[in-house]
Amino acid sequence: MAEKPSGTEITEPAALKALAQPRRQQILQHLTLHGPATSAILARALALNTGATSYHLRELARYGFVEDAAAEEPGGRRARWWRAVPGDRRFPPRSRQSPEVRLVMDELNRHAYAADLALFERLQRDSGESGGELGEWADAFPYSRGSIRLTLPELRAFFEEFIALMNRYKRPDADTPPGARTVHTRLLAFSAPLRSPANDDADDNRRETDAP
Repeated sequence: MAEKPSGTEITEPAALKALAQPRRQQILQHLTLHGPATSAILARALALNTGATSYHLRELARYGFVEDAAAEEPGGRRARWWRAVPGDRRFPPRSRQSPEVRLVMDELNRHAYAADLALFERLQRDSGESGGELGEWADAFPYSRGSIRLTLPELRAFFEEFIALMNRYKRPDADTPPGARTVHTRLLAFSAPLRSPANDDADDNRRETDAP
């Protein structure tokens, strides 16, 4: 069985609102994908002005989502670099969300899912027929869809085992072998709608109609 959950649950509405802001999600995605960056680098990449980027970074830092990363520019000039703070962040389950938190979570999820899909589609386009800049990684798009019958405790255990598997492959940059790349993983699991007696009757009728 999976180990007892050890993630940090984010319950403060202000922290959730800070995370749900679309530009801040873009900033976190960029820092996660490309590593530490200055506000100027992020501004150029995300088509923002440096003032707005600096503000969003300070708000993310206030709640522990980003932090200073010591770095030095060429020529000895110093600049403020930022990095995404790794961690196992959890959100309150739906049954414990207040109406305010539920609205924030819906907004956060909507933007997060859209950003993930856009990134996935862009990488597929960039791969092209010859793989483009991805090279051999152009074939590395593992994808799986399936369904399993689980009880609620089993589903929770399944999720914790997935997190444990992720943690098995995490390692410091110093221990990462050459050729490794950041790989985004997403797990979306949800229960199917309950079947009603009316649906069962409809299925029976279809079977009788289709029978020879």
